[in-house]
Amino acid sequence: MNYISKYYLAVLLLIFLLGCDTIKTKKNFPDLRYTHLPTLSLSVSKVEVINKYQPKFKKPNVESEFPILPSIALKNWFNDRLSALGGSDFIRATVLNASVVEVPLKRRDGIRGIFTRDQTERYDAVLSAKIEIFDSLGVLKGTVFSKAKNSQTVAEGVTLEKRELIWFNMLEAMMKDLNRSLENQIRKYFKPWLT
Repeated sequence: MNYISKYYLAVLLLIFLLGCDTIKTKKNFPDLRYTHLPTLSLSVSKVEVINKYQPKFKKPNVESEFPILPSIALKNWFNDRLSALGGSDFIRATVLNASVVEVPLKRRDGIRGIFTRDQTERYDAVLSAKIEIFDSLGVLKGTVFSKAKNSQTVAEGVTLEKRELIWFNMLEAMMKDLNRSLENQIRKYFKPWLT
């Protein structure tokens, strides 16, 4: 083959490969915010938000692949729902855990495996948070804690778009549970500070 033929072959191959592009962009999911809910106004000087959980960025942990990081959703809740109206005490709201672990599931072998669409992975998610009230000297005056768990399996061959939707729905369900639990506990145990 001469040089010109190789050049045209390379160009045709490149055009073919570009036409087969299967890279999918992430679907835009709504940010999980809680500004539509009433704020929990407390007689404190400030709300300090701390994230003690750092995403692992390697398997089996997959929280960093979620459309919204679970720790960010929890920090959004703290910032949107807790309001400091002034006082000598302060709140420390802490993200303790925001992990999601991918667990491979056993697939069927043989003839049955060929004709069966197995569940291939399970995602085990945990979100936990602690909210504490301290006086101006740093003495603990009250604590509430909540934890939400969710597990979901996915079938073999599921698309990235469907997997991300499953992850988003898992996170949204856990945040609804945490919202309900934390709000109830704050109304019960932080009553002296609620305004």
